[in-house]
Amino acid sequence: MARIVVQGLGKRYDAVMAVEDLSFSVEAGETLALLGGNGAGKTTTIAMLLGLLVPSAGRIEILGHDMARERFAALARMNFSSPYVSLPGRLTVAENLRVYGHLYGVRRLEARIGELAEALDLGQFLHRPAGNLSAGQKTRVALAKALINQPDVLLLDEPTASLDPDTGDMVRGWLERYRAQSGCSILLASHNMAEVERLCDQVLMLKAGRAVDRGTPQALLSKYGRETLEDVFLDIHRHGARAA
Repeated sequence: MARIVVQGLGKRYDAVMAVEDLSFSVEAGETLALLGGNGAGKTTTIAMLLGLLVPSAGRIEILGHDMARERFAALARMNFSSPYVSLPGRLTVAENLRVYGHLYGVRRLEARIGELAEALDLGQFLHRPAGNLSAGQKTRVALAKALINQPDVLLLDEPTASLDPDTGDMVRGWLERYRAQSGCSILLASHNMAEVERLCDQVLMLKAGRAVDRGTPQALLSKYGRETLEDVFLDIHRHGARAA
């Protein structure tokens, strides 16, 4: 059963169509990448999935709930991470995680915080104000917040931005294990093509708010005759999608 179902989704701002006639689904245990240049509609799509923006057209169903009518039932089993959304800076990392843990009704909250602190190497700054962290540390805390409720649907916007290669590799490995163990469905927006090739089962290419191609990473590499997804991305961005 698909965990995320999007049908004919659209978002208009006056004369600008930020997202147009977008349809896709994400199965249980699957990771789908949203790829596209700046202004392609990735962040707008994620905001509509979270219920932060009201669509101008179309329908979103997550975990069997229509997001126009039952979004709070779905949101309890979802979460979101972005390094570009700041947590309250005066609260310590642990205090931030407690606040979100209580909002989600997490049982054995202190144990869960301890698990995430160990998994994402937060121990050295767990009691430091969030506003005093480095960019890479903030990225890891944002991921911990997103995983506090052990979500069934996880929306990730640039989840390893600002991380050094070693820490980024650690985080990707942890996400792979979490998905394998939990069956979580993940929607990933990233400009890191190596990350997409490693983590994603399917790739949805966006351009000017519309889906222009979709397939497995390997299928897209074969279709465009390229060796890397970055080259596929550049090909589509510069020259448009190829016919099947």
